[in-house]
This record gives sequence, structure tokens and C-alpha cells, in this order.
Amino acid sequence: MEIAVEELSELTRKLTVTVPADAVRKEMDKAYGKLQKEVHLKGFRKGKAPMSILEKNYGDRVKAETAEQLVQESYFDAIEEKGLDVVVHPEIRETRFAEDGSFVYVALVDVKPVFEISQYKGLEIEKPAVNVTEADVDRKIEELRRKHAVLRTADDEHGVALDDIVIVDFQGFHNEKAMKEVHNENYSIDVGTKRLGAEFEEQLIGLKKGESALYETDFPADYPNPVMAGKKIEFKVDVKEIKERVKPAADDEFAKDVDAKYSTLAELRAGIADELKTQREAALEGDLADRVMQKLISMNEFPVPERAVAYEVEEMINQTEERLKRAGLTLETAGIKRDELAKQNREAAVKRVKGDFLLKKVAELEEIKLADEDIERGYKRIAMQYKMTVPEVKQYFQRREEIMPFLAELLNEKILRFLLDAAVITEAAAEPEPETAAETAA
Repeated sequence: MEIAVEELSELTRKLTVTVPADAVRKEMDKAYGKLQKEVHLKGFRKGKAPMSILEKNYGDRVKAETAEQLVQESYFDAIEEKGLDVVVHPEIRETRFAEDGSFVYVALVDVKPVFEISQYKGLEIEKPAVNVTEADVDRKIEELRRKHAVLRTADDEHGVALDDIVIVDFQGFHNEKAMKEVHNENYSIDVGTKRLGAEFEEQLIGLKKGESALYETDFPADYPNPVMAGKKIEFKVDVKEIKERVKPAADDEFAKDVDAKYSTLAELRAGIADELKTQREAALEGDLADRVMQKLISMNEFPVPERAVAYEVEEMINQTEERLKRAGLTLETAGIKRDELAKQNREAAVKRVKGDFLLKKVAELEEIKLADEDIERGYKRIAMQYKMTVPEVKQYFQRREEIMPFLAELLNEKILRFLLDAAVITEAAAEPEPETAAETAA
């Protein structure tokens, strides 16, 4: 086998592989032998069709299958022989059977970047202060009052207000065309949740039962619903019914209703403060890991393989398509252009690829590997998260396509844990709580 390597760019190589004629003939004979046993040709007993007839009827098919087989059998030997550390799959540009009986193909491959990592131990990271204010507790109390409220049908003179439940029919228009995906009847809107955006809900305030409104809403590019994200949509809304939420008073009796372990409102407030602090400290772990990763990326400049980036972009697009599919939509019906979505995701994909190379480099330098207890801990976490047994989780992860991403995620978590433990973390000063109106007056 002859292998020629041409450097097209810093990370892209062009492989021209020539498989000798004897190896090609052997593979071709094997393909025709298999075909001869399988096909039924009129006038010939099964397995007795002449080779000339098979070549005439199935020559193109056999050549295509043989070409694919020859590439699969020779590619990994070729990159190993040339010492190429490649990423993702090759792009096969050309395949041809030469006149001398040999087979030639060209593969474009990207190789892993070679770089020296800068400081990764002792990274200085500022940890946001975990600060629970009285205003935070007040907001939680309001959430609980909302949760424990009762609903009553409002009279005809009642205008929509915050915390009301409004039943509406609505139709969205974009560029003066009705959007079939943005249409609903008897749709329930919990005013204050901002499910359709704060601007949409604000326009409802003051409307009465039986009234209609026509108004525009600008949805940000990062709006969760991709059908509406980044669009200016005109809504026609008909208010059909309004229900008022009657909230209980925030007193000792309310505290007991929330949880029997509390006897007074003061005890409830103290419990809420403790709970919020615990939640924020847990969430901070993920935030710190992200800060370490971003700092590591910003400190290390090196090129990343374009094919690896393209693969990540495609994965992101696939995830968007899956979300749309669950809503009964496609990119086309949602008005999303694939190339524009690819451009939007490119920067994040580059960071993801670069971060993965950096973590692998740290793992290599520090000899960080997964131990059996790391994997077992991962299984237990999945089991708790999805209310499964550990044996059920292990059964799910039996196939290679499921276990490999899982193991990669566990290893990355372990590397990040190492980086966090080695980082110099300083806690930011807590922001002072805003003065109340009474304190300002005093």
C-alpha cells in the first residue's frame, strides 16, 4: 500500500492511498463470490451464473461496495503508518479504480493540535458571594402566597392585573403573515410567569373580558421557543375570561399551612433563607467550573480542527431539531434557516472543542483517569436523577454509543474537579442590601 501525505493547512492533511492490484482483485473476487451465491438470474441455477453476466448486471454495485470496503480496511492502517493523530471522521473526496488494477482514494483529515498549555494550576477565580437578602425571602414568600392562593372568576369590570389567570384566543403575525405555529384558542396565561415574554403580558394589563387588542412584541434571539426567537411578532388577542388569584395573608397561620414544622412567620422566613443559601451554594459549583474553563480557554490560543468544530455545530443543530420535533415542528416550518443556525452556534462550538482539548491535555499531564469508583458514583447519580435502580442504569449503558459519551462526561468532571481544587478562589464581597423606604426616611 502506498500512502502520500500533503499538508493543506496547519491541521488539515490530504491522504492519497493506493491499494495494490492484488489486494483489490482479492476483495473483488470475494464480493462477486458472495453475490453469486445470493442472486437469482433467469436461465441460471442459483450460484451458477457466469462471472461475465454478474459483471454486466452488477458491476457498478460491486465496485461501489468494494471501494467502501477497501477504504474501511486500509484507512486506519494508513494513518497509523504515517503517525497521524486524527480527529473525527475523514472526508473521502475521491475514489477510483486505476487501469493497472489498483484502487486509489483521497481522504482529507484533521489532526489534533500540538500545543503547550499555559498555567492551569493556581488559576485565580473570583467566587461570587452567597448572599440571601430580605428581598430574596420576600420574593419567596410571595411565590408561596401565590401557590396557596385560590382562584375566583372576576367580574366584567375587572381589568387584567398581575397574578391573574387570563383565558385568551391569540394569533401571531410575522411580516403580515399569520403564523400557524403561533396560534391558540382558550389559552391560559398566568400573568407574571412571562411564558410568552414580559412584553406580551404587559400588553394584557387593564384589558377586560370581551375586549381585544392588537400589538407587537419583540422576542430576543435567545428566547427559548425557536419559532419566535429574534422575531417581531404582531399579536391579535381576544380576552375570553379572567380569574383573580386571592392570596392568603402572610402571617403565622400561613406559615403553618406552608409546612407544619413552622409555628410562626419568622420561623418560615428563617427556613427560607437557609434553603436559598443551600441552593445557591450548590448552583455555584457549576458556575465555578464554568469560570475555570473560560479562564483556561482565554489563556490558551491555538487553532482547532475545522471538522471537529463542524461536528459540534451539527450536534447543536440536531439538538434544536429534536426540540422542535417534540413540538411537532421542523426547522423549515419554524422559519429557521440551517446556515444561519450554524453561524449562531459556531462560536460556542469552537469553545467546546478547544475546552475538550485543554481538558485532555491536563488529564495527560496529571495522569487523570477514571477509576471504578468514579463510574459507580456516576451510575448512582443517574439512578437518583431518573428514579431508576443502579442495575437498570448499567443495563442502559451496555452499548458503546451510550457508554462512551457518559464516560467522557465523567472524566471531564473529574478533570474540572482537579482544576477547581488547584485554583486560587477568592470570595467577592457581598453586595449591601438596598435600604428600605423607612430606613431612607429615618
